[in-house]
Amino acid sequence: MVKMTKLRVLFAFTAALDLVLFQMDVRTAFLHGDLDKELFMKQSEGYAISGKQHLVCKMKRSLHGLKQAPRQWYKKFDAFMLKHGFKRSHADHCLYTKKDEDGSPIILVLYVGDMLLVGKKKSTLNALKQQLNSAFSMKDLGEAEHILGMRIKRDRQQYTLHLSQEKYIEKVLDRFNVADAKPLGVPLQPHVRFSKDGCLKDDDAANYMKNVPYASACGSLMYAMVATWPDIDLAIRIVGRFMANPSRAH
Repeated sequence: MVKMTKLRVLFAFTAALDLVLFQMDVRTAFLHGDLDKELFMKQSEGYAISGKQHLVCKMKRSLHGLKQAPRQWYKKFDAFMLKHGFKRSHADHCLYTKKDEDGSPIILVLYVGDMLLVGKKKSTLNALKQQLNSAFSMKDLGEAEHILGMRIKRDRQQYTLHLSQEKYIEKVLDRFNVADAKPLGVPLQPHVRFSKDGCLKDDDAANYMKNVPYASACGSLMYAMVATWPDIDLAIRIVGRFMANPSRAH
């Protein structure tokens, strides 16, 4: 919830001040982490050295799947940002800020391997991109258009920035076979009332609900709620109360 709030504030800030918004991606981010402990692994199937199959490999770099991989990647990236004069936010350690020569803000937001770069001048952000490229394997995605499943549509002349999860919501509807359902003008009709009296009470109903991905559906809608659809908050909270024992009505 806090992360999405941070993103919306950042987008509002960017639109209001007409700042440049770039996006970059770190290729295989977790492989950049440096290990601070000795770790060993079995030789991968198909890559074992003939005559030495009984030996193990000493790891020199972090790998996906290691418990400490996310932390080691963050520690290395954090050290890089601090070295280049950025300050880490106390509220969110994945948000870094710095002032340009003219006093304008430079902001970088990190989400595992996705980055948003915000600043007043393209030249300043391009210089930051070069610094990042020199330290990590990066992919330049240009001006930000998609982030965390959200589509970014911007009109700089009108100082507006719109967020949309249309494609994500369409996938959710298809996944739960309700793409052809009749749409309503409100997230929850006033006459709808749920209570614990409607929870499962017999084996037949319980067996039926075992094949219904109720919790998964609630979770999918919850992501849309915290990102771009806060108006369904009440409806999600109500149906979420019955996550442990839902019925057909729920």
